[in-house]
Amino acid sequence: MTETQESGWNRRDFIGGAALLALALGVPLAAVRMSSLDPADAPTEAQRGLLREVSQLVLPRTGTPGAGEVGVGDFVALALAHGLEKSRQPLDDNADPRLLRFRRGDGSLDHVTWLAAELERRAGMDFLMAASDARVAALTALDAEAFGPEAKTHPWRTLKALILTGYYTSEVGGAQELRFELVPGRFDPDLPLQPGDRAWSSDWTAVDFG
Repeated sequence: MTETQESGWNRRDFIGGAALLALALGVPLAAVRMSSLDPADAPTEAQRGLLREVSQLVLPRTGTPGAGEVGVGDFVALALAHGLEKSRQPLDDNADPRLLRFRRGDGSLDHVTWLAAELERRAGMDFLMAASDARVAALTALDAEAFGPEAKTHPWRTLKALILTGYYTSEVGGAQELRFELVPGRFDPDLPLQPGDRAWSSDWTAVDFG
């Protein structure tokens, strides 16, 4: 058994995440399966748990399973490894020193390590060990900062975009949370919108990922 398998990041997990990533990238699943994931990019069990919990907080269970429940955390880890949402672009040397602490060898930000440290700072303890309301408060404060009027770019924007993309390109998000019709029977340019109507996952102009 390899070190990667011992940590829980096995071939089955990788292919499961690859299926979601393939949808988001618009490339064949086989191409993603054959790609080489650097062991340095494989998440630890603690990081997978963090991404799963954060994904679930962003999109909790309602009438459909939440993002953490459908494996979006693993999708985010895989997407970061492949540089989705420009996540592997090098940081500027003049970037916030709080970000430069988490710079990878290639100059890009280690988003997951940064997120763990940031949420721990805001929660005052290990984020996953904090009470539920404390976790919600910490993530809410981070989100408000990232999308506040003074913010231009922020690592949380990248992570949140990946969470939303992962969820709404999953089977649950794309076919249950949203309505899906692969081949519409007819074209109706103007339809009345009823309260509670869901957007169509096959109509990307109607889906806003935030």
